[in-house]
Order: sequence, then C-alpha cells, then structure tokens
Amino acid sequence: TETVAISEVPADGMILDVGEKTVKTVADWIDRAATLVWNGPLGAFEIEPFDRATVAAAKHAAARTKAGKLVSVAGGGDTVAALNHAGVADDFTYVSTAGGAFLEWMEGKPLPGVDVLKR
Repeated sequence: TETVAISEVPADGMILDVGEKTVKTVADWIDRAATLVWNGPLGAFEIEPFDRATVAAAKHAAARTKAGKLVSVAGGGDTVAALNHAGVADDFTYVSTAGGAFLEWMEGKPLPGVDVLKR
C-alpha cells in the first residue's frame, strides 16, 4: 500500500481509504460543526490498514459528542458496522440501522411503512 495524491493514482490503482491530509480536513470540519450526519465509511474499513481514516474520524466525532460539542447522527448498515469496528457506536447521539430509509427520512420523504401506521 502507499499514500499518493489523488492526481497520482495509477490508472490500474485502487483507492481503498483516504490519507492523513483528508482525515485532518474531515476532523477540522467536524470541529466546526454543531451537528454531524454520517452515512457511509471513508474507506474499506473491514480490511486493515484501510480502516484508519474511518476509525480516526469516528473516534474524533465520538470525542466531540462526549464533550458535549457535537450532536452526532449516523445511519446505515455499513456506517453502524464501521462505528462498532471503531468502538464508538455507543458514543454517538443517535445511530440508525435503517440505511436508505434513514436518509429518506432525513430528507423529509414519506416512508410507506410509517405512513401505513398513520391510517
């Protein structure tokens, strides 16, 4: 494995994680935020060492949440698995396993399974 600039990725190369500069940028944005909505890991977190960015960002967001500086909302099966992998799922404000339905709910779209209960 190697870390290269996006412009230097070979045509036959695979990008399986983001690098340290991007992790720093993500952490800086998390520091500016009052609320974080997270859907999807940053890399192939299931395979070391490609879990580094996801774990670092998850731990950073969890620490900000525990410090009372961030409301952290996460959803989706891979996201939940990544937060569990990082050991911080319980430190987020809210974690949903609804995946695509979670995002549609966040967008304000009607959810057929919920709408039927309203009748």
